[in-house]
Amino acid sequence: MKISKILLSVLLILCSSCKKVDESKPNPETAGKDKRPNIVIFYVDDLGYGDVGAYGAKGVQTPNVDRLASQGIQFFDAHSSAATCTPSRYALLTGQYAFRNKASILPGDAPLIIDENDATVPKMLKSAGYRTGVVGKWHLGLGKGNLDWNGPIEPGPLEIGFDYSFLIPATGDRVPAVYVENHKVVNLKAKDDPIIVDYTKKVGNMPDGLNNKDLLRQQADIQHSNTIINGVSRIGYMDGGESAIWVDEEFPDVLTDKAIDFIEEPSDDPFFLFYSFHDIHVPRIPNERFVGKSAMGPRGDAIVQMDWTTGRIMQVLEEKGLLENTLVLFTSDNGPVLNDGYEDMAVELLGEHRPSGPFRGGKYSAFEGGTRVPTITYWKNHIEPGESKALWSQVDLYASLAAIVGIKGQSDEAIDSQDVSSALLNSSVKARDIMVEESFTLSLRMNNWKYIQAVPPEQKMPDFIRTKGIEGGHDRNPQLYDLTVDSAETVNLANKYPDILSEMQGHLDSIKKVKVNGHN
Repeated sequence: MKISKILLSVLLILCSSCKKVDESKPNPETAGKDKRPNIVIFYVDDLGYGDVGAYGAKGVQTPNVDRLASQGIQFFDAHSSAATCTPSRYALLTGQYAFRNKASILPGDAPLIIDENDATVPKMLKSAGYRTGVVGKWHLGLGKGNLDWNGPIEPGPLEIGFDYSFLIPATGDRVPAVYVENHKVVNLKAKDDPIIVDYTKKVGNMPDGLNNKDLLRQQADIQHSNTIINGVSRIGYMDGGESAIWVDEEFPDVLTDKAIDFIEEPSDDPFFLFYSFHDIHVPRIPNERFVGKSAMGPRGDAIVQMDWTTGRIMQVLEEKGLLENTLVLFTSDNGPVLNDGYEDMAVELLGEHRPSGPFRGGKYSAFEGGTRVPTITYWKNHIEPGESKALWSQVDLYASLAAIVGIKGQSDEAIDSQDVSSALLNSSVKARDIMVEESFTLSLRMNNWKYIQAVPPEQKMPDFIRTKGIEGGHDRNPQLYDLTVDSAETVNLANKYPDILSEMQGHLDSIKKVKVNGHN
């Protein structure tokens, strides 16, 4: 039986992707200290392609991020793997597309979505002698279900390869509104004032947003109108744990200090820091020193706050003499959203600013604005400054970092991750030809062709996106766009080029059929 050209090409792509990591020991030929840079990933939340100065932002200044762009490689066709946060984080850390594990946006009390036995970026880097840390927003679940927040919180980041973690457990708009450090809620007096969390019914006596609107600093939609904490109503109900409750305005200082502590920890080993911002996700409650620093209200001020955080950590790396041995990646988990549950004037104060830049859609969307995000790599005296149009996805970071630190691979894990390390370090090098994008449906990029798969009749359309003022791009009919001449995806060419449509559907079908670790 002959293998079709489509299937053969996809098999060749998959064979060139990341192999299973041998976690027993580093490769002695390539894993010397000079071959193992420190690695810092700045992972911003909901930051759109056009939300920083280097990508054309209006009404807000981002000098620290712009400096990274001018001194490193600025990418113009780099993507989060999905248009929402949990799937993007899953793909980045596992090297597998999120649809293989049906990963979707998680509630605040969800169990850990990454299996403890799965290969992950931090596990792979630990095998190369790295110490590994995650600071900031998590939103990948904790525990095994029905978690008691008053006891040990596990499994979590430590069980999937991180040596240290300091977390916002889900997001700032979800309870519990507490920090979790390693396996414990920070500052909790569990015996005297235990935490109760419930996503199905009201618990305790803390006020909620539906019945106490006069207590709110920002009015919220029904979904975000449960327990009020720090003048902001959240998703889900919480009671107790008063000594452990966070203050939103303190996020930049608390999280940045924890990241700096991790960087400065005495060690002869290189480090991997996954700094996962809460900014610029809702609720946007910037610290007072950033209020009014943009022309766009809280959302713009949160961008300024994000830029300050980036600059502060870069300053510490410079002061410690670490820049020449630290690979820095700056990117976002998905495209932008203005109205995402709270009334903070993000729409009214937008002005001439275009959060998605020249692209259509944003967070949640199948259009390019859903996953095409600002992306920069920087490594002093190792990366020549430049601009790159290389096509690649955050799912590729697993294989690429493995190549950079000298870890050899095998065949059946991180199967969607392709080694694009040469493109990360050299602006003149190409990366992918074919790439999947996830957004309540699947899309496929084949060079500059973009195919959006039709939403089948039995699947409910994600109509909630319309209330957020975002074009979702989801349709019952297939869509095909030539981004070379139509980067805004305005002219559907599906009927004009049925052969290209069929070829791209064949690629997508073959990718979906690949099985790994029981998922497909």
